[in-house]
Amino acid sequence: MNIVIFGPPGAGKGTQGDNIAEEFNFFKISTGDLLRNEINTATDLGKKIKTLIDKGKFVDDYTINTLIEKSLSQKKKYKGLIFDGYPRNITQTKIFDGVLKKYDQGISCVLSLNVDKDSAIKRILGRQTCTECGLTFNKFSNTPKKEKHNCDPKYLETRSDDKEDVVKNRFMTYEKETLPVLDYYKNQKILYEIDGMSEIASIYKEIRAIIQSLDT
Repeated sequence: MNIVIFGPPGAGKGTQGDNIAEEFNFFKISTGDLLRNEINTATDLGKKIKTLIDKGKFVDDYTINTLIEKSLSQKKKYKGLIFDGYPRNITQTKIFDGVLKKYDQGISCVLSLNVDKDSAIKRILGRQTCTECGLTFNKFSNTPKKEKHNCDPKYLETRSDDKEDVVKNRFMTYEKETLPVLDYYKNQKILYEIDGMSEIASIYKEIRAIIQSLDT
């Protein structure tokens, strides 16, 4: 079973993806993580990616698809895959279909977390990511309590692109380029729309029920 999670910046895709991965033994493929890992290598490509991200722009399709296919080819033995933040546009979606077919994979369901722009901005400005384990928290709504996070607090950082003007640009880009992708999957009857304004636990309860209904 493979799942795609959609939602504008700040919708909680990373948090819910982590929940699914932990409970159902899925492997999460996050374009954000892939890009940040490339940035950390300090290569010319990594520097180019950082410049684009800091401006709130998306990285070109070729680079993204190359990183995604590399992850698919190295996939470990998991029950399924979670694609967080990919595909972002129709071009990527069609290429994605070809890559999945190449590795004898498919998409079981697409989850769309819906939140309004003002709420998304507030969430992002409070977002913290652990550079040690990769988990995402929020100082307003999902604090890194000891029972959920064992790493030293010194590893908690705010991403360089988590700034209000950058977030607004990313939100507008999402509405323009990514929303058509939802129609693509809706036509395939695998799209599930979820109220992303609910409590984290309530959102995950709904997601769990969807996954369990498909796994019977």
